[in-house]
Amino acid sequence: MSRYVQMTEELSMAGKLTPLSLNKKALNNTKSPKQTTPHEKEHSPANQENSPPKKKKPPSKPSTSETADLFEVASAGASREVSLMFSKFAQVLSERAAADTSQMKELEGILAEVQNLESHLKEKKKHLRQTLTVISDKLLG
Repeated sequence: MSRYVQMTEELSMAGKLTPLSLNKKALNNTKSPKQTTPHEKEHSPANQENSPPKKKKPPSKPSTSETADLFEVASAGASREVSLMFSKFAQVLSERAAADTSQMKELEGILAEVQNLESHLKEKKKHLRQTLTVISDKLLG
């Protein structure tokens, strides 16, 4: 999971939690064995059938300043992640450029060797023709 997605999930969860629910979680986490409180018993599935339906409050929306802060935090995290990806991309490109340069130098060396071999073979061919001409002149003459 990317760091950006993780941060946005954490930020969205932070906006949904109320101090009351945070305190309940903190209290439930401090109890060693799992004990049900009267409040939890009241909300258990068995007791929900018998109790009258309760009106739920709509979730409170964070204020615009909190939203701006959450956006700034998320955008800062995304900016850091993009910068990190760009630096990795630049590093890969520079490594690839170095590898390409070394391969080009190697190919240039091979090409120079082939050209030297070609000129050497041409000289051998010329020398062989001269030798064959001398031999044929001796045989004819």
